[in-house]
Amino acid sequence: MENGLKIAISGKGGVGKTTLSALLSHLFAEDGPVLAVDADPDANLGSALGFDQTILERLVAISTDKELIKQRTGAEPGVSGQIFTLNPRVDDIPDKYVVEKNGVKLLRMGKVASGGSGCACPENTLLKQLLRHMVVKRNETVVLDMEAGLEHFGRGTADSVDAFIVVIEPGQRSIETAREVIRLAKDIGVERVYAVVNKVHPGQWEKVRTMIDFIPVLGYFPFDFRVVEADLDRRNVYETLPEFTEYAKKIKNQLISLLQEPMTVN
Repeated sequence: MENGLKIAISGKGGVGKTTLSALLSHLFAEDGPVLAVDADPDANLGSALGFDQTILERLVAISTDKELIKQRTGAEPGVSGQIFTLNPRVDDIPDKYVVEKNGVKLLRMGKVASGGSGCACPENTLLKQLLRHMVVKRNETVVLDMEAGLEHFGRGTADSVDAFIVVIEPGQRSIETAREVIRLAKDIGVERVYAVVNKVHPGQWEKVRTMIDFIPVLGYFPFDFRVVEADLDRRNVYETLPEFTEYAKKIKNQLISLLQEPMTVN
């Protein structure tokens, strides 16, 4: 495809959204360049992608780079009452402030203050402008590993995302999170919201599927202790667990298939 897909992946902590983000980044990199964006303050995407720890230690989150923020916005981070530009230059950041491996560039955004916090600060302005640029202007596939909420997004950015994927694990709390993500996404103009179910034990799939009939499901991953062990050992699931990666391939193919279908108007 001429322009890559823009995919945001959300979910409660521990459900496996970072594993899915890494797997989809690797799979889409088989077709062309990918920009993988770690937009979760926990910042585990680099490890899941298989980057060496010594490389990740040198990769600075944009939100903590005070020199860059001051240079681009004209204001000192953390100082109130300043005048700063609302349209800082960001177009070079996804090429300069990244590390790259096997066709995947990794960028760390860092924390964006929540929409209800009233923060009109230079770091927030830079991050949100950067997010908009990556979603609207970049040609490569962009995979965003998000926090559970959608605080990063506003209209004009969210409605340019091709797909929001919420990762769910079997359980009512996780399912309720999915309902909330759908509500928030539609509030900011997003219609294409999908689910992936993780940690499914034998015999659970059909029951879980009926419980989440309010959202299109791309597929599922079975519960597998080896994925937990790979995470602990900082091993790349894409390279070390090919049978698990096959589930991700089915999810990718289902996503592409659904995105090719015309949207239905409710």
